[in-house]
This record gives sequence, structure tokens and C-alpha cells, in this order.
Amino acid sequence: MTSMSAPEHESPPPPDPRAGAVLAPVLLGCGVAVALGVYGSLHEPTGFSINLSGFSSGLYVKSWLVTLAALLAVSQLVSARMLYTGATMSWLPGLHRWSGRIAVLLTVPVLVHCLYALGFETYSPRVLIHSLAGCVFYGAFVTKMLSLSRRGMPAWLLPVTGGLTFTALIVLWLTSALWVFGTQGLHF
Repeated sequence: MTSMSAPEHESPPPPDPRAGAVLAPVLLGCGVAVALGVYGSLHEPTGFSINLSGFSSGLYVKSWLVTLAALLAVSQLVSARMLYTGATMSWLPGLHRWSGRIAVLLTVPVLVHCLYALGFETYSPRVLIHSLAGCVFYGAFVTKMLSLSRRGMPAWLLPVTGGLTFTALIVLWLTSALWVFGTQGLHF
């Protein structure tokens, strides 16, 4: 009976040199996601709420900020699709960059409030999914931003990290703003 194994003189294929380039941003993004989750779990929530003039509560401030961020994320998705299919409008790259920047900036006060006032919560499936999505959103965002500045990255990396960032933000919106608007009404 003969063995079907590879001959002894064959060596394994060499490692892809881009693997190390991908690994650094991915590990840093994962580190950010884990650090946010650990901080949110260990930090004693204060219960202090953000509020802005014109809003009925901090809950609505957060809901509207994340709604605006989600709308900008949709424009990110559409503009990314147009860029990848070869659209040549000169304003499109600027729209894509600025809609993403503004979307993330809108989420920063929400993140600070959620971590400081509420922490990483697990008391219901919706809240657990929301807490996890918040960590994934910022981890994916960090990975995407670090990948943008590195040469030689595989072509699939930006669409994957951008898609993960978009998906996490939409999950955040579904488990927060949509829930608030559905249970407490659509107002400011």
C-alpha cells in the first residue's frame, strides 16, 4: 500500500509578504475593540447623561446623532460602490472621505457617553448586541484607517473593513435609535 503524501523534497509555499502588513492594522483594531469592551465592563457607570438644548433628553441626543451618522454611512456605501465601479466625478472622493469623517465624529460624543455613563451592558440581547457592535465599529474603523495609509495592502482589505464598519454602525442604529424611536416616539 502506497502513501498519498507529498514527496519529502517539496517545501511549503512561502508566506505571503502582505500578511504581515495586514496583520498589524487588524491586531490594532482588535486591540481597540477589546480595550473598549474591557473598559466599559470594568468602569463603574456614572449614569450622567449628555444633553443638548432643543432635545428632550440625552437619549434623543444620542439617537439623532447616530441616525445622522447612519445616513452618512449609507452615503459612504453608495459613494464607495461608485468609486469601485469607476465613476469619474471629481467630487466623489471628497464626498466619500468627508461623509465618513463626519459620521465618525458624530459618534464620538455617543461613545464617550455610553462608555462613561452606561458601560458595557449585557442585561438583554439587544443591549449586549449594541455593546458588542460599538466595540466592533471602532475596532473596524481603526483597522480601516490604518490600512489606508499603508502601501501594498490587498485590494479586498478596504472593502471588508469598510463593510464591517458600515454593518456595525447600522447594527448600532438598529439597537439604539430605531429602538428608541419605536418605543418612545419619533421626536427631539
